[in-house]
Amino acid sequence: MTFTNFTKANNVYKHLELESPSSPKMVLKNPAKSEHYQNREPKTNTSIINGLNRGRVAIFIDGVNLFHAALQLGIEIDYLKLLCRLTSGSRLLRAFFYTIVDVGRPAPTRPRANDKQQGFLFWMRRNGYRVVTKEAQPTDNSKKPNLNVEIAVDMITLAPYYDTAILVSGDGALAYAVEAVTSKGGRVEVVSLRPMTSDSLIDVADYFLDLDSIKQEIQKDSHLGYNYRSLSNSHL
Repeated sequence: MTFTNFTKANNVYKHLELESPSSPKMVLKNPAKSEHYQNREPKTNTSIINGLNRGRVAIFIDGVNLFHAALQLGIEIDYLKLLCRLTSGSRLLRAFFYTIVDVGRPAPTRPRANDKQQGFLFWMRRNGYRVVTKEAQPTDNSKKPNLNVEIAVDMITLAPYYDTAILVSGDGALAYAVEAVTSKGGRVEVVSLRPMTSDSLIDVADYFLDLDSIKQEIQKDSHLGYNYRSLSNSHL
């Protein structure tokens, strides 16, 4: 995994080989639409990525979406493994991790709100990720916040500097940003859990990868744990 600076080189993508009849197909939520989807959905054979000249890649991870996907899969994500798997030997420009942070009122027994989460984010910053956060008060009546605007802006702003964007999210609200990137010649790969992924997002992506197909490669070993530092003893 190699980090590169903001200088985009000319890149010519290798054409994808035609899919053979034996190639695996995506599991569809509505079998009645299978013929229509086979004609328009991106291929999901994971071997394709390994043989593709993806140029410089930028990774955009919707942390909340990925967290819920991991819960559905019953795994805990190893974020170093995830970074390596998504990069797949390509040149990495940036890897962004977007998440909501708890800013609930500190308690006497917890002087810092959600210290465990802050320790995790500190670890992420020290291990190859650019962390983007949005504060939220944990209330029952307020609409759940998201970072779709931040993700979309970063994808479009950085588009001149990368060749391939890897979007880890299934939120259909990001389809317009994906289309904006692809319309300018960029390639976009969407990585998410299929039942949690909007069809509109798959429609505009060049490639879709189901997290279920790579869960063995990105889950944390049960006997290992992250060595998160407590922020009370750390200097940011």
